[in-house]
Amino acid sequence: MPTTQQLQDFTQQVRRDIVRMVHAVSSGHPGGSLGCAEFITCLYQEIMDYSTDFKMDGNKEDLFFLSNGHISPVYYSVLAHSGFFPVAELATFRKLNTRLQGHPTTHDHLPGIRIASGSLGQGMSVAIGAAEAKKLNGDDKIVYTLHGDGELQEGQNWEAAMYASGKKVDNLISTIDVNEKQIDGTTDQVLAMGSLKAKFEAFGWDVLEIREGNNVEAILSGMADAKSRTGKGKPVCVLLYTEMGNGIDFMMNTHAWHGKAPNDEQLAKSLAQNPETLGDY
Repeated sequence: MPTTQQLQDFTQQVRRDIVRMVHAVSSGHPGGSLGCAEFITCLYQEIMDYSTDFKMDGNKEDLFFLSNGHISPVYYSVLAHSGFFPVAELATFRKLNTRLQGHPTTHDHLPGIRIASGSLGQGMSVAIGAAEAKKLNGDDKIVYTLHGDGELQEGQNWEAAMYASGKKVDNLISTIDVNEKQIDGTTDQVLAMGSLKAKFEAFGWDVLEIREGNNVEAILSGMADAKSRTGKGKPVCVLLYTEMGNGIDFMMNTHAWHGKAPNDEQLAKSLAQNPETLGDY
């Protein structure tokens, strides 16, 4: 089991990878990636039971589906440092003929990627299918998903949420990244959704909140609580409150870095705030 410091060091390297990847091609989505760095790190370093001998069926393994696929930089970095593919491959992000597309794809068979998630709002539906397949196969492992709060403005999420509770898909834990920001402004400015907790509870989910979504200890405690609630007839929703751009001071408290790459000077500032821990690619 990694220590808190080891998880924080891992996360710090992931932040370095994110800004370097996006800067190198002047393209990508650093804000949400940085905000979810602690969560994805904890998933793959402690919470999930999986094998790096990647097989698409994921039999007898916990599964993860990234629904808001534009935060691929954080996903790729964590997968690489967790042993799914060489860390050096991060240098190919968004380049011609790369397996590391701007949004994850499956046709190049990148280990760790089970769905293409370029279009928002579809991840929960796919995850429900995987969760039901596990039940049919007598597989007691858990299916995890991550969604952006702005992504919930897409209608298919709510059809999936209704189905999951109606069919008692209780081996599913769906986490919502509640940073209250999206590419055009705050979520309230773009399309206010009211109380997400009340909404998911009204749809029949068991809902818990992790208020310190960029704190690894809070994440581990909250996700342990979430796991303890599975198998009891309801899907589980985790509301994870994060800061977009977390770990880089000038990217925080704004939606401006949702989909913008840092220039050379901004990259240098970002890296100065996140010294190398695991080794750069």
